Amino acid sequence: MKDLIKAIRSAANMNQEQFASALGTTPLSINRWENGKTFPNRMAQTQLYSFCKERAIDVTQIIIDTKTYDNNSDKLVLYHGSKKGIVGDIAPISRGECDFGSGFYMGTNTLQPLTLICNEDKPKFYTVELDMTRLKVLNVEIGMDWAMLIAYYRKEMESANGTDIYEKYAHMADGYDIIIGYIANDRMYTELSRFFNKTLTDVALINCLSALDLGKQYVAISKKACKQTKILKEEPLSNLELSLLKDMSAERRKEGIALAEEIEIKYRREGKFFDEILKGE
Repeated sequence: MKDLIKAIRSAANMNQEQFASALGTTPLSINRWENGKTFPNRMAQTQLYSFCKERAIDVTQIIIDTKTYDNNSDKLVLYHGSKKGIVGDIAPISRGECDFGSGFYMGTNTLQPLTLICNEDKPKFYTVELDMTRLKVLNVEIGMDWAMLIAYYRKEMESANGTDIYEKYAHMADGYDIIIGYIANDRMYTELSRFFNKTLTDVALINCLSALDLGKQYVAISKKACKQTKILKEEPLSNLELSLLKDMSAERRKEGIALAEEIEIKYRREGKFFDEILKGE
């Protein structure tokens, strides 16, 4: 929080006295916030948020950067967002209709977990360490296997139940401990629905999904993989951080929609529709 407050003041090009006057507080309070001695209360955080909005100050990258863990070991450091916090041991118990089914989801960067939980009341952000020793890994690169596997877990393939293509993705992850694949987002599910409703070709789909790059996620789908995952750090998110992240998430979604629409137009006559793929299996 202290780095975030310093960044806001710096972006406004104000000294502590000017900043305090603009927020209706004292220079001493600003000094203590910036030194981490005290924490702005809910009202002060609301004022800080309004200050940023009025002056179009974007400091969300500061939030992202300050959550990044300084890794000094050879172990794999990843990030996880939880709506209410982890209780008990780490387990592969997320809801089944996530990108790769039930599991414990971890991102390679802080952005996706932060935006995933920014609309919750009391979310927790975790830095975790994953020991990949003797784990069986399914690595899914961007392509039709990636899109179709997510479509299977998101229940978008039910109309193809009983076909060979359905069975392929229903059993693709059998026997694995970890799935590694690129992160999807809400816009991706719109494109997948259009693909299965035969209004978007496979070429247009893949180009849309590739453009919406949010980094990779590691999904522990076995108890063994979860046991080899250790929490390094747990952090609550302040109201100020959540408000700023909500704004950023909404803006990125608008940008993603505009980008996907451009790509759909460009590739709308290339490739095959879902029913054509099924006929050719």
